[in-house]
Amino acid sequence: MAQSFPDNLVRTGIAGLDEIFLGGITRYNNILVEGPPGAGKTTFGLGFMHAGARYYDEPGVIISMEIDESKLLRDARGFNWNFQELIHAGRLKIIQTSPQVLLNEFRSDDGVLTAQLSALGARRLMIDGLTPLRLYCEAHDMAFREDVTLLVDGLSRLGITTLVTAERDTPPGEGPAHERFVFDTIVGLSLHEKQRSVQRRCSIIKSRGQDFITGSHGMRIEPGVGIEIFRRAQSQPKLQENQPTSSARITTGCRDLDALMDGGLYEGSITMVTGISGTGKTVAGTQFLHANALQGRRGLMVTLDEHPRQLMRNAETLGFDLAALIDQGKLFIHYDSPLELDLDVHFHRVARLVEEHDIDCVVFDSVAVYEMASPKEVADFLYALANLLKQRLATVYFNYESPELLGVSQISEELKGSHLVDNIILLNYVEVSTRLRRAITVPKVRGSKNVQVTREFSICAGGFSLHEENTEINGMEAAVPQLPFSAYYGLLARSPSRRSPIIDEAVLQGEQLPRPASDETPQ
Repeated sequence: MAQSFPDNLVRTGIAGLDEIFLGGITRYNNILVEGPPGAGKTTFGLGFMHAGARYYDEPGVIISMEIDESKLLRDARGFNWNFQELIHAGRLKIIQTSPQVLLNEFRSDDGVLTAQLSALGARRLMIDGLTPLRLYCEAHDMAFREDVTLLVDGLSRLGITTLVTAERDTPPGEGPAHERFVFDTIVGLSLHEKQRSVQRRCSIIKSRGQDFITGSHGMRIEPGVGIEIFRRAQSQPKLQENQPTSSARITTGCRDLDALMDGGLYEGSITMVTGISGTGKTVAGTQFLHANALQGRRGLMVTLDEHPRQLMRNAETLGFDLAALIDQGKLFIHYDSPLELDLDVHFHRVARLVEEHDIDCVVFDSVAVYEMASPKEVADFLYALANLLKQRLATVYFNYESPELLGVSQISEELKGSHLVDNIILLNYVEVSTRLRRAITVPKVRGSKNVQVTREFSICAGGFSLHEENTEINGMEAAVPQLPFSAYYGLLARSPSRRSPIIDEAVLQGEQLPRPASDETPQ
């Protein structure tokens, strides 16, 4: 069914691309799609032509100088595009020709191509590709730049929107390509090797007569879909001045932890739970989602470390029936493999889940995988996630695996958590006599009078259980010795001379804690 849009814009019909063009491409612009072999140029053009003929009442003509019609039809069928039906309906036409014939067409005022476009009522034209034209000019000692100018001038006289593909080995926007100066809109497709895998990217180099979202955006070629563009996460809308806030608190799922945090978590806050593997980060996130689901809040677990089935099995041993919550529509689990993680694609999927299911609570387990996948982009990516979720007043856990077994000197070189999050919960092991015990402390809770003590805890049925001070379990003292931060070196830092950025930025916050009398480690 045809759709109507503003006359000055052409909808590409390529998933995600019109958003990057802020609605569509300026009508009558001549579009150049360039990239290396395998980047998706022809698929891009076929998707553009199919959408026009099928959905937007814009019949079109495809001119091919390399691939014959049968192969184009075959490739289109792989994406469930029935070009043969459109051809029979008079909505689409495929013409196979040569560079010489094409150039002669534009040198003539009454060429056959013009007549065929007029007879079809064509609104779109695709020429696949420009490289054969370049090779023809070089072989016949012709000025390629002049012929490209002739081609573009001829396309402009047709009064339709034209898309031309061209091979390019240089990065998008680079290299001495004469055609870049004469085309109105340039879309650069590229391939990036990443840990022995390849990721596709899409960039808008220029587009005359309009604004667009700059940068390199994620791109996939999917069966049954074709090309799908994923707007780069860092370009998502930023928080507005009227960002929603709430004074309501929700539970962590553990009553004693709520008490340490001055009554629980502010609705819409971001909490980072950090600790080495085995200290209970996933349990903390599961307990948080489970408790709030029972209170009517919808939750989302974004897991990068464990498969959902394993996560559900482990939760069941603690008494958390996640399968029942999923069946009731109160909990959703999204798993992405960390092996070939594309942050733009991942962001899009998470955002869609949050919006479609009106999610209230989200746990990311674990953000260290983002850091591993893209260390240079992780901070901006997490800021974009935080912006998205804060705008919806969703309450969030970022679980982060610390590499330090005993003590925490910092969260990460790349990720400065105290600026990103509202609350920090530290989980770690402490040495008491000859035993390792789990300990928890809450050095930061924005807008709250958090209790800055370290408590021992156990993981048992129901999740976290904080021990009372000066109690004994099996004849042994259970509480972690309560030492002042100036002397304590079991959790926040192994030495008072190695101050933690977490303490400096999150705990102090204008309050000067007492310092030890000397630089010697307490004995």
